[in-house]
Amino acid sequence: MALRHAVLAALLHGELSGYELAKAFDLGVANFWYARPQQLYAELTRLERDGLVAGRQVVQESRPNKRLFRVTDAGLAELRDFTSAATKPSFVRDDLLVKVQAADHVDTHALIAQLSERAAVARAKAELFTKLLRTMRGDRSEEEFLRHGDRVGPYLTCRRGLAFEEGNRAWCEEVVAVLRLRAGERSARTGSDATGRRPPGRP
Repeated sequence: MALRHAVLAALLHGELSGYELAKAFDLGVANFWYARPQQLYAELTRLERDGLVAGRQVVQESRPNKRLFRVTDAGLAELRDFTSAATKPSFVRDDLLVKVQAADHVDTHALIAQLSERAAVARAKAELFTKLLRTMRGDRSEEEFLRHGDRVGPYLTCRRGLAFEEGNRAWCEEVVAVLRLRAGERSARTGSDATGRRPPGRP
């Protein structure tokens, strides 16, 4: 998958400016395809050059003018070709997992702090996704929205983002609990503190 497909998919439901596109990515698309705002602006330029999106200038009196972009017929055809192509399996590459892999041979104090921070970030993201899902379905139940909602695609990807962040939080908290338990038992056996260090003056 290329960034262009994620951008085209984000523009399917209406015109967006570059700023609005970046905001849409930050709120939803980033849970499965992260891109910096500069990358999005550059990709919009390439997509317009290739005829996959069309831009128009909007004159604003009290604010700077802006350009709005929409998907063209050629862009929709590009997305259809992309959707029909085979999908490769996804792979996890996370430096925090490498650190946990080495947990038996390193000081786990810093690792516990990093895992706790990751859990807090995941918790905040999960709360954001929960609010976004609630906003998208309005006063309808989830079952009703999934059957009759106008924009089920973004809703389903947000649900995946929620499940991912909830899984992240639960795993990080579990690993923290395990490492703290093992550090506590080790300190009880050796007289060291919970980080594995012996107190000053202790042989």
